[in-house]
Amino acid sequence: MAVTAPAMLKDEADPDPELGASGEKEAEAAAAVVSPRKVSEEEDPRLRWAFVRKVYGILALQLAFTAAIAAVACAVKPVPRFLESGSLASWLVYIAILLSPLLVLWPMLKYREKHPVNLLLLGLFTLCESFTIGVFSSCFLGKVVLQATILTAIAVFSLTIFTFWAAHRGHDFSFMYPFLFASLLVLMAYLVIQIWFPQGRVGMTIYSCIATVLFSGFLVFDTHQLIKRHTYNEYIIAAISLYLDIINLFMAQLPLAA
Repeated sequence: MAVTAPAMLKDEADPDPELGASGEKEAEAAAAVVSPRKVSEEEDPRLRWAFVRKVYGILALQLAFTAAIAAVACAVKPVPRFLESGSLASWLVYIAILLSPLLVLWPMLKYREKHPVNLLLLGLFTLCESFTIGVFSSCFLGKVVLQATILTAIAVFSLTIFTFWAAHRGHDFSFMYPFLFASLLVLMAYLVIQIWFPQGRVGMTIYSCIATVLFSGFLVFDTHQLIKRHTYNEYIIAAISLYLDIINLFMAQLPLAA
């Protein structure tokens, strides 16, 4: 008579009474080896989708707050006039706004899994980043900011839909990370060169085109990480990764739309 697979697994899991304590230890060791794979294969899709909804909920609040701050900065004319005045106070405010997200980023990453400290630091980081985006956006006309917003929204929506479709078909985008990281270093080096040896509008256009392609790739990669890789307690990392991808993609569109 044939033995079914469940019966065989049960026989392997249950220790032989004749083996005593050694048999129980061997069974526990075998269960410890098999357990992670079994949990991975039997992950409840509802838990994964609940995690995805949670991350996108946090992301939506971040983007809404950032959009509100940027709209105020563009609408209140004294803000760009003060920043363009060239006074010592304007330079100090400008430098403080640019450095504040970097200062908050380190403790946010350190306490990313400590609730509710992680949410408080995430809110503070979003506030600092929103001021940076507001300052940057105030340097452009309102219609330019609106056009860049529309272009960014189209890119984010289409790339997100594509990544979800590709992940459902079994495609893996983890291989992209080394190329994205190397490209980011090259882009940062080009930006430093552009600051010290400006090439005018042509140089900014080249930077914007490269940044658009690069952060589009980061958006695909981070969306795939959200769907397939991140654990349930990594919602802060998932949200901040997507948030920075979208913000950098938006900032790359502003010089192109100008």
